[in-house]
Amino acid sequence: MAVVHAAAETLRADFGVAHPTSRTLFEALTLGVLVGVAAVWGAVDRWRGLEDAGRTWLIASLVAGWGSAVLGVVGKSVFVDQTGVADLGAALTGGAAFTALLVLIPAAIGLGAGNWIRSTRASADTDEEEDAGAQRGGPTRSRPRS
Repeated sequence: MAVVHAAAETLRADFGVAHPTSRTLFEALTLGVLVGVAAVWGAVDRWRGLEDAGRTWLIASLVAGWGSAVLGVVGKSVFVDQTGVADLGAALTGGAAFTALLVLIPAAIGLGAGNWIRSTRASADTDEEEDAGAQRGGPTRSRPRS
């Protein structure tokens, strides 16, 4: 996630330099893609049944925040302009916090969606088993005999 966010920040800065009047739409689309990536990735993690996914995403958001701050400053200094070490302080505080929240909140929503997908799939599988038992003429569930 740190690499994805750093690449997006570098592309956003480069686009802003090349096309200063149409930055707003590009920034909104970039933000939407970043939110979508985190949400889908979180949903897939929960759907696959990853153990302790919430804690994993919390740690990933912190690493993504600080990692994308450093990588974003490096990327902008290499590809866009002559961004220097002076910009690293702001990137490691406000930028890192924003990125961490930009990863954590959509991932949490994705984890909830993945949990919902798992539960609907499990209930659909149970319904199919009950329908198959009813078609065979047998009991759908074993009941204690009195």
